[in-house]
Amino acid sequence: MFDIGFWELMIIGIMGLVILGPERLPVAIRTIRGWIGGVRKFSDAVKTELTEELRINELHANLKKAEQADMKNLSPEVAESLKSLQEATDMVTEPFKKVDTEPLDSMISSSLAASSKTQTSNEASDVEHSADNEKIEQPIKAVAQVESTEKPK
Repeated sequence: MFDIGFWELMIIGIMGLVILGPERLPVAIRTIRGWIGGVRKFSDAVKTELTEELRINELHANLKKAEQADMKNLSPEVAESLKSLQEATDMVTEPFKKVDTEPLDSMISSSLAASSKTQTSNEASDVEHSADNEKIEQPIKAVAQVESTEKPK
């Protein structure tokens, strides 16, 4: 990539040591190495994405050719592209065919059972509260009756 030899690297290293000093030079080297690593990762990601986009574009063009030929007398390249597309489609739909719904069903039923228990306990709690309210209301009614009988008319 760069045409830098051993002696050029030595000169850069000595200049860095003189300019930055022995305390800051290792930190500067680590920082530069991190930048270079980030640039490499970015360029690899762009390259991979570009390759994938080109592959998708090629498959799309081959699919159009196959549709125009009514899926008959296809060239080996187009037939291979169709096979690749079919495999990709099968790979995407395969996990959905094997979905085991039993754990989901048991989770739903246990959730419904828990909610009905909560409802039942809430209703029982309401009954208890109404019984407590009646216990409180009975003395109040008695006091009210006594007060009404004691009032002179």
